[in-house]
Amino acid sequence: MTPFAIAGVQMHVAALHGNVEAMRHRIDILMARFPWTQMVLFSELSPFGPLPRYAESFPNATIDQFCADARRHRIWLIPGSMFEQTPDGRIYNTAVVINPEGEVVAKYRKMFPFRPYETGIEAGTEFCVFDVPEVGRFGLSICYDIWFPETTRQLTSQGVEVLLHPVLTGTTDRDAELAIARATAAQFQCYVFDVNGLGAGGVGRSCVIDPSAVVLHQSGGQEDMFPFEIDLEQVRRQRETGMRGLGQVLKSFRDRSVDFSVYDRNSGADAYLHGLGPLEMPRQGTQGGLAHHDPRAELAPIEHGTLQAVAPKIASG
Repeated sequence: MTPFAIAGVQMHVAALHGNVEAMRHRIDILMARFPWTQMVLFSELSPFGPLPRYAESFPNATIDQFCADARRHRIWLIPGSMFEQTPDGRIYNTAVVINPEGEVVAKYRKMFPFRPYETGIEAGTEFCVFDVPEVGRFGLSICYDIWFPETTRQLTSQGVEVLLHPVLTGTTDRDAELAIARATAAQFQCYVFDVNGLGAGGVGRSCVIDPSAVVLHQSGGQEDMFPFEIDLEQVRRQRETGMRGLGQVLKSFRDRSVDFSVYDRNSGADAYLHGLGPLEMPRQGTQGGLAHHDPRAELAPIEHGTLQAVAPKIASG
């Protein structure tokens, strides 16, 4: 058995003033109540809320405070994420990983900002994988990233066994996101720690899911601290023998007979996608997706079971 104790913190997040001291206070309470906790994960954008105008350069005094907390309690700490402003003025949604010595050992910039709603936020391009010595390999994914299974595919192909997933979801698609979190755990045979906020930080309903897609914990709509001792041997056993002795999906993907041409931007296999029109905010009375334009019209007929793509036309308006 390879046990490791991870605690999620679902807390109220304010938009117009900082939440750093409230987060630090909850760390102290958590460690007083559950001193066996070894890693603490907060929700997306929890330190300063969802407004980019509160972006800060990295490193900064806030991160220094969290480093001191991690060192004092001897914990791994992922204090959600915050907007990072670079010297050239660009803004990223960025999370840091702090080890029990109080050192920042990894940084991750969200790859898929929630466009078109999360406008003005740059997309990161580097994955975040880090090892907890004598325990296992962990990966970071922020909110909307999990809707793109390629992100988890990349992480788990590098050996990630626990997906840490801070989110800020206050919208009606939370049910879908929870379904995706469960599917991710099963598809990639990993633990998923999905931590949402409250108030300006989301609608809560954080969850912990094991590699067989069993929901170990589901928060409600109130503040919650949920430490869980996980067993990384369960991940390793399942990846070797399959979920419940059944599908060995990572090995099947490794031994696949097909390469996916859709990932070659020059293949033409994604012609349908180019007919979907621009990525923009819906407006009142929008006609997008209605009968006046059918992206399928841009495709040649299917011949012998193969979809033949023609040069796409980009829809206007």
